[in-house]
Amino acid sequence: MASVAELKAAIDAALQQITEGQTAVQAASEKLTEAQQTLAGALEGSGHETVSAAQASLTQASQELEECLSATLAAVEQAQLYVSTL
Repeated sequence: MASVAELKAAIDAALQQITEGQTAVQAASEKLTEAQQTLAGALEGSGHETVSAAQASLTQASQELEECLSATLAAVEQAQLYVSTL
């Protein structure tokens, strides 16, 4: 069994990895927002159903990235809570 210090170090390493993942997700979210704006500008006035489908897909992707960030924030909180009990 790992010592308390080893366990805390492992959790700290995991939290660092989560932080790096959150940064990547935030960057992806920003790129999706840019893509949505570019697509909207390029296809303004188009009523074609595929345009609407593409925009809906980008909106869904953005929402799922936000859900991902929320889930990672919850994971961090729980991990920190656990560390505080050690």
